[in-house]
Amino acid sequence: MRESEQAVLVERLGRYPAERYPVQHATTQFHLGSVLLHAGETASALQALTAARDVFTGAGMRLERAKATVMLGVALRAAGRAKPAAEALHEACAILAELDAPAERAAAAYNLALVLSDAGDPTGAHQAWSSAQELFLSAGYPGQAAAAARDHGASLLTSGDVDGAVPLLELASSLAERAGDDPGTAAAANVLGLAHLAADNASAAVAVLRRALGFVPRSTRPTDYAMVKANLALAHERAGSPARARLAARQAVAVASSAPPVRAQAQELLARLPGSAPEDLLEVLDEQDRSSWAPLVREDVLRVADSSAGERRVLVVGLLDGLLTRPAASYDLAESLLQVVLELPPRWYELLVAAIVDAVAGRPEQDVARLQAVFGSAMARFALPQWQRLAASLNAAAEAAGLPATWR
Repeated sequence: MRESEQAVLVERLGRYPAERYPVQHATTQFHLGSVLLHAGETASALQALTAARDVFTGAGMRLERAKATVMLGVALRAAGRAKPAAEALHEACAILAELDAPAERAAAAYNLALVLSDAGDPTGAHQAWSSAQELFLSAGYPGQAAAAARDHGASLLTSGDVDGAVPLLELASSLAERAGDDPGTAAAANVLGLAHLAADNASAAVAVLRRALGFVPRSTRPTDYAMVKANLALAHERAGSPARARLAARQAVAVASSAPPVRAQAQELLARLPGSAPEDLLEVLDEQDRSSWAPLVREDVLRVADSSAGERRVLVVGLLDGLLTRPAASYDLAESLLQVVLELPPRWYELLVAAIVDAVAGRPEQDVARLQAVFGSAMARFALPQWQRLAASLNAAAEAAGLPATWR
């Protein structure tokens, strides 16, 4: 798509020479430079954006000149040329202030903050981020204001100014949520959680990181989910909850697309805090009201659903062991597990049904009878179509494994 877009723009340049059609030529150069920059062709982008800036300047089009200068500053930053990038963005900010263009000026200030931060000028960067945040808000762009506040807060946190970072990150999270920016809300809350950890406030970190997870579902944003889970694991460790810490760390590691540093952080925690996955889950369930069991079971079932048969077996066998040793809670635990299984996509549903049948088989006769009775009663709590589906699936899995079809 980018290649075809470039070809169209290059062809258009040929139809609009600068001497005859300066405005069309400069506009095309601007769009071409933006496309090239996004494609990583920085040198070519610099040429196109410089041409756009110069032609707009000659035509006396100050707003367009400023916009091209902003993009030129972005390209110069991408090329590692901090000083000319800062000069270009300072120039754009000045022009846009004269033109009373707050949204465009905010974008210039935001990019200037990034350049100054790269160049080791935190004071200048913080001033630029503050300006960008205020300008974005005045122009009616809360999502962009949230990004400026988040980056500003993250920069303060990195420099050790935790007290200054926390209110900015709280604001960033609130603004992003107001803008309907779920990834931005999670990103701000994730950094806020790290700020609370830096302030030795583990309980606040746990609360805000749990909230962040609600904006990055594992199914649609697995990489971000893994990052938040790994940080939540640290927060639980600091809060003195090793079982919860291990659960979160395992769930982060299980995401195939998790970033290497995220995976390493979670694996290091698991090395520090060895433990058993089923026992950890059961310990956490024992601490929770039964109405919240299904979400906790769901996260660990999703961890193993697309993993190896061995990992699925370890989790399901452990849960059934816990069911047998918790007679007062056995029906609720079975119902929570079956509720989660019913929600799974067809392939994972079949794998977990087979894992349940396998985890029951081979036990002493009285345990098999007890487990099948508990699951039978738990199935009866569901609507008839779900009950019938579960019973049929369990019996089919039993027959496939050469076992009696005795599930009711």
